[in-house]
Amino acid sequence: MILKEVNYSVLIVSSSKKMAEKLILLLDEQRHFTADTKSSAASARRVLAERQYDMVMITDPLPDESAASLAVELCGDNHTVVAMITDIQNYAEVSEYVCRFGAFVLPRPAPKQLLLQALDWMQSTRERLRRFEKKQLSLEDKMKEIRAVNRAKWALISSQGMSEQEAHRYIEKQAMDCGVSKLLIALQIISENE
Repeated sequence: MILKEVNYSVLIVSSSKKMAEKLILLLDEQRHFTADTKSSAASARRVLAERQYDMVMITDPLPDESAASLAVELCGDNHTVVAMITDIQNYAEVSEYVCRFGAFVLPRPAPKQLLLQALDWMQSTRERLRRFEKKQLSLEDKMKEIRAVNRAKWALISSQGMSEQEAHRYIEKQAMDCGVSKLLIALQIISENE
């Protein structure tokens, strides 16, 4: 997969219309970003409750609350990469606070090349998050299978008088013989014994 072929959704949260337009123009030039804008933390939260974005770019200050607080809150979402743009005189303090939570921080004024680099870093981070999401899903599926197999084993022990080893072997053999997963066999056993 080539990153330039992936389309990323971006939410820009900025009380400065001029800064929002500058960021949208930059994203439009890259051709693989689609952006929405909001002018406050409250309006950003409303749209984030309805849909997920790959990236959120926040410019400091916001009219209704601390941009840094919003950045930290959004870093709790494991699907979204967060970047914050703050005045150069606030950069060190803001960076020290939000970087601990995983947000990128850029100084303002930020040259175009720095913004492009930041977009590359954000894309890279988003792709790493995608890999973690896939691993998490596969672990959750494995845990679901283990729970179902254990319930099925206890159902076989209760209804058929099998030992735990015999029940486990029975489930494995049925799965192999039928060419299906142990989960499917376990769910069938559970439903038959309920």
